[in-house]
Amino acid sequence: MKLYRPTEECGIFGIYGHPEAANLTYLGLYALQHRGQEACGIVSSDGRSLYTHRSMGLVADVFGNQEIFGNLPGESAIGHVRYSTTGDSVLKNVQPIKVDYSRGSIAIAHNGNLVNAQYIKDELEAWGSIFQTTMDTEVILHLLATSKHSSLEDRIIDTLGRIKGAYCLLFLTETRMVAARDPHGFRPLCLGRLGDAWVVASESCALDLIEAEFVREIEPGEIVVITKDGLTSHFPHKKIEPAPCIFEFVYFARPDSYIFGKNVYQVRKEFGRQLCREHGIDADIVIPVPDSGVPAALGYAQEAGLPFELGLIRNHYVGRTFIEPQQSIRHFGVKIKLNPVREVLKGKRVVVIDDSIVRGTTSRKIVKMVRNAGASEVHVRISSPPTSYPCYYGIDTPTRKELISSSHTIEEIRKYITADSLGYLSEEGLLQAVGAGSNPFCKACFSGGYPITFPRLMAEPQLDLF
Repeated sequence: MKLYRPTEECGIFGIYGHPEAANLTYLGLYALQHRGQEACGIVSSDGRSLYTHRSMGLVADVFGNQEIFGNLPGESAIGHVRYSTTGDSVLKNVQPIKVDYSRGSIAIAHNGNLVNAQYIKDELEAWGSIFQTTMDTEVILHLLATSKHSSLEDRIIDTLGRIKGAYCLLFLTETRMVAARDPHGFRPLCLGRLGDAWVVASESCALDLIEAEFVREIEPGEIVVITKDGLTSHFPHKKIEPAPCIFEFVYFARPDSYIFGKNVYQVRKEFGRQLCREHGIDADIVIPVPDSGVPAALGYAQEAGLPFELGLIRNHYVGRTFIEPQQSIRHFGVKIKLNPVREVLKGKRVVVIDDSIVRGTTSRKIVKMVRNAGASEVHVRISSPPTSYPCYYGIDTPTRKELISSSHTIEEIRKYITADSLGYLSEEGLLQAVGAGSNPFCKACFSGGYPITFPRLMAEPQLDLF
């Protein structure tokens, strides 16, 4: 049985103006590995040509041979780590995508998901376009190539005016790097400096690894153009209400990253404190479901005045693609990733902190595991509201009918996972913990209030909204 978690589509990293561009991009992707584990790639530029290396696998495996970097020359590079939300998990869909067309060469790396990609693809194919991949990202390249504008910046602006959805983009040509973030700002993207070089990354933890200075976040709707003459910033789109993804704080971003104006670790600890205020209970210890539940469990334990313990130990050497050897031992699926510490749990009233419940099958196994290890009571607390709606902005989630909270009450979920009690952080408590104030977030996975409407072509055959 797969231990299911919602999964981020990808992470992107780019650097312009450094003699070790490809090597530093490798390190940046290494720091962003949590955002995608299926495949990765780097495209570099030496000012005359673009050079590519892409493959299926983890960053350390794909770029494990130092000789690879000799084939990625130049002072500029962009990179990508991938988890597929649109498009099959095959080599042809690995990014960055590099193409040659009438105006030269260009490479693109994309984090997000376009909600009108199929509509545009059908239109382009009707006019004779031929697609080589099954990714929505290729739609962007076709629009760019067919744009009537002369300058790259104007072609990018023209292209972005036609697409809808979530996107953080990096473009690389022989002489420039361009970064763009969608007007809602669904996904994080930051800007840094390393000496005279400019750096762009999905999260600030990638800047930390290469010892780059964090300059600022790239704003929603902003296009940043970097050339040998420096950096220019453009806001060509009509300004709209930002809607950064709240689930980046709940689960996706690394705890040491700074996104949407906040440190992720501190926000998650505050989730735990607020969760305790809303759903405190008499207990002996607080344990996290590692690793994403750790900061919230620390916050809950501090607010409750209870000991924080590591009652579940995670095996860090099991990847998301683990396959059980045979049907007869399939029930070991969760135990291969998590193992209880009996000496910590035996005879204790235990509060188990996790970030979310998706289908409920994993939570059920964890509760039974803790109880079988000797816990006298098992109380589950979730540091986010019930996840009742799928995401269409770059996160791989099940359909609505597969999300347990979309069709079951909290009491029914409690009975299913066999917990003695169950409490979710409220939506109001979530926003209070983030310190949202007047800054809105996308909470569609909790509320069903999608910031971007879906084209009829996408909504009817694919979406299960209501």
